[in-house]
Amino acid sequence: MQIKHFLELLILSAVWGASFLFMRTTTGEFGPIMLVTLRSGIAALALLPFFIYKKLLPEFTSQWRAILFVGLTNTAIPFCLFSYSTFHLGAGYASILNATAPMFGALVGFFWLKDNLPRIAIFGLGLGFTGVLLLSLSKTSEDVGNVFLPTIAALSATFLYGLAACYSKKYLQGISSLTIAAGSQYFAVLALLPVSFFFWPETNPSTESWLQVVALALFCTAFAYILYFRLIANVGAERAITVAYLVPVFGVMWGVIFLQEKVTISMSVGASLVLFGVALTTGVIKLTKPNKGLV
Repeated sequence: MQIKHFLELLILSAVWGASFLFMRTTTGEFGPIMLVTLRSGIAALALLPFFIYKKLLPEFTSQWRAILFVGLTNTAIPFCLFSYSTFHLGAGYASILNATAPMFGALVGFFWLKDNLPRIAIFGLGLGFTGVLLLSLSKTSEDVGNVFLPTIAALSATFLYGLAACYSKKYLQGISSLTIAAGSQYFAVLALLPVSFFFWPETNPSTESWLQVVALALFCTAFAYILYFRLIANVGAERAITVAYLVPVFGVMWGVIFLQEKVTISMSVGASLVLFGVALTTGVIKLTKPNKGLV
């Protein structure tokens, strides 16, 4: 990987890590549903010129049903779940749980698409979920209140990410990534907009919160998607997906710097188990020679 591409990977990781910071600070004023509606709406408008320039409308209309499913499972629902989870658990903790998405993708791929799942990957799954359990215990020991529902919400979101990835692999092969990304934002807005009117905050959010929502939409969503697709084109999907291992680093760092969140030893160990487990599950780290695996 060239240095410029590595720098782009770091920028993308930092930007996506910052999304947890913005969710943590704005969800309290907007609520999860209204926040995601605004985030997706602004991002959709920002992606529209690229969508038009690339003349992607015919491709979009031919695959609108599949893109609608991805819009619900990869944007509308998981964004709301993570906004809720991040508000209660903190930016760093939520960003670590976000790294479990590739594990769920491997599980869904195994049971639905009959993808190969080597024994070392199964070991990685167990290791990763052990890390999630340790993270949950570390939060409980800090007496931060009930963490069960927010943790389940985050894991439900990452399961949906994994489902959406496998669905895209099965039904959206050969479709432009920008078509899927922009289209999913459009459908997310259409799905959430009618509901969001019932969740408009009673007190008008502060100007600072509005600015953070705009930053969340423009930089952490629209710009991040464009940069991610650029990386996929330049270095390939396998290398681009390594962003999943860097996002928690920045998510924790931003939480410590701007929100004064604490990083405990048990949290560090749990995060290490999650990331190592994900690396084994996805094949980034191979401890043994390739085998036939389980099918």
